Amino acid sequence: MKIFRAGDKFIFEVGSREKHLLLDVLRLYPLIPAAHHLEKSHRSPDSSQKLLDEALAEQRAENKKQIESFLAEPGRFEKTEAGWKFSPSSTELEWLLQVLNDIRVGSWINLGSPEDKLDLRLMNKETAPHLWAMEIAGAFQMQMLEALKG
Repeated sequence: MKIFRAGDKFIFEVGSREKHLLLDVLRLYPLIPAAHHLEKSHRSPDSSQKLLDEALAEQRAENKKQIESFLAEPGRFEKTEAGWKFSPSSTELEWLLQVLNDIRVGSWINLGSPEDKLDLRLMNKETAPHLWAMEIAGAFQMQMLEALKG
């Protein structure tokens, strides 16, 4: 992936495989379990918790709609000789970073929140997709953060 900055826009040049990886990983959103946002000791069945859960559900639904709209927008991805090009604004790029972070952290949680290096001997057909999503989301995040840093 190559990223160039043009004013408020960023120009991403990706190959076909990278484009498909990005689309596949974005479609996984959301992955952080809703109940995970508060520490267990702070969870309570009171009305403020219910309001927080509802607000989180609304935000996730809005983000999911935004992802679908972002990916389906005609002309979002423009075919080039080298692959594909797309140009998110700096606001869209920051939003994409938040979505990718949810996917990366949610995958880590689904892997059991390992503190140390993940024991690859524990990989199986249930855990492998979470490792894949965590690594792919992290790789895209790092490239986007480098672009923001300039």
